[in-house]
Amino acid sequence: MGTLLSCALLGIDAYPITVEVVISGGNLPCYQVVGLPAASVREGTARIRSALDHVAQPLPRKKVTVNLAPADRRKDGAAFDLPIALAVLIADGVLDPAPLDGLLLMGELGLDGGLRPVRGALAAALLARQLGKRGLLLPAESAPEAAEVEDIEVYGAADLGELLAALRGEGELRRVLPGSGAAALTSPCTADMSDVRGQASARLALEVAVAGGHNILMVGAPGIGKTMLARRIPTILPELARDEALETTKVYSSLGLAPRGLVRERPFRAPHHTISTPGLIGGGSPPRAGEVSLAHNGVLFLDELPEFNRATIEALRQPLEDRAVTIGRATGSIRLPASVLLAASANPCPCGWLGTGQRECTCSAGAIERYRHKLSGPLLDRIDLQVFVPQLPLSALRESPPGESSSAVRARVEQARAVQRRRLARFGVRTNAEMPPPALRATCRLTERAERELERLARVRGTLTGRGVDRLIKVARTLADLDGASDIDADTIREAAGFRALDSLSAVHPSAFLGGSPKPPAAAGKAAAAGSSS
Repeated sequence: MGTLLSCALLGIDAYPITVEVVISGGNLPCYQVVGLPAASVREGTARIRSALDHVAQPLPRKKVTVNLAPADRRKDGAAFDLPIALAVLIADGVLDPAPLDGLLLMGELGLDGGLRPVRGALAAALLARQLGKRGLLLPAESAPEAAEVEDIEVYGAADLGELLAALRGEGELRRVLPGSGAAALTSPCTADMSDVRGQASARLALEVAVAGGHNILMVGAPGIGKTMLARRIPTILPELARDEALETTKVYSSLGLAPRGLVRERPFRAPHHTISTPGLIGGGSPPRAGEVSLAHNGVLFLDELPEFNRATIEALRQPLEDRAVTIGRATGSIRLPASVLLAASANPCPCGWLGTGQRECTCSAGAIERYRHKLSGPLLDRIDLQVFVPQLPLSALRESPPGESSSAVRARVEQARAVQRRRLARFGVRTNAEMPPPALRATCRLTERAERELERLARVRGTLTGRGVDRLIKVARTLADLDGASDIDADTIREAAGFRALDSLSAVHPSAFLGGSPKPPAAAGKAAAAGSSS
């Protein structure tokens, strides 16, 4: 018998699979795989046979039985090719298993014996460390990603012939060290916040959203810069910490989208409004991560939010609240990370001109009502910042000086986030938007005037729910952090309330979206005012 350790993916996590091979006599040669293999695993017979022929180690002309244990879980993918091929050689007595002791193996074989990259290399490395194994053996292209996990050895090979030579002592296994792979997810961004002319309130809202990790919805007429503003959010986001980079890479690796190494840039995902619910939230068979998980530790931008299928955007409720997606199946459930900053844009009506004062709205009352009902109250309640982006006169767009640069805004954001990390470290969260109720009570001290102002707002706004009050306080905490204040005063509560004044998309005047212009934080006020010409 030849026995080796491999693994399979369930969601974004790996679980161990034992590969067992027995070669026995029989009247006719036979090759059989048992243990609930999917079609991609059964088809590996042809790949393994051809690859072994290329290295002059043909499959034995006997009865070969391959078992993938545990047998009650379905096995999918081509990553079992390498461990099965080596286990066959061990069972046939032509390969010594000693050099493979303590290693977890994954790899897809080409017909010529080449080793192709596999999904889930990072998850496999984490599993190997968890199981106390000494390391992994992977295709050369997947090894740099796994090498980022500490305290394990990672070896890479380009083809089966090279690997067999090393295992026979005719060479050495190639050790892959951390940092040996590429480290980019996308091409460098050339956009900058200085490209935005005017729109001081919207710029400030973005700064507050990024500083505290708050969700934001921008409403306004077509072509006024909502998408332009949203696509500049990545330029003011702080860098990924190492633990965040590992989490993000793990998600991308499960779908085969990770670069050679860690993902170093915060994701920015902008799916089209025709996306399905499983495509956005995750699902399928086997379950896979959706766009909300691909945006983990980054930004999920939903342009023209009311144009999305209502059931699809309503499915965002639980991920926005729990910062994770739970997908249930008859055989069990999986949990996918989904800690995202949701940025969304919308028009005030189907034609886009309701209440803008620029053009006459051509929508019927019924069309406006249907459009408004695409966004439910519970969903809007989970969006901390809801701002109206006004139409600027042509003179403001043409004559205004460039706005404040992304680097200046990013410096304030990083300073505010550093304060939050220190304050919230004992609660296991990083930003104000993630605060659980105990952290909210312990870290968000309101002055007496602020408490009275909060009670007044709750009384005046009948739509302010308990969740809405908590989120308003979190936004106020972020405003205080940008100001460098330890407590939350009444003025800060009013500023936070000004960012949550969007009660519906059927308002007839921009003032109905805002309820007053918020006062910029002390650190940002002067610079933001300089970037506005109206």
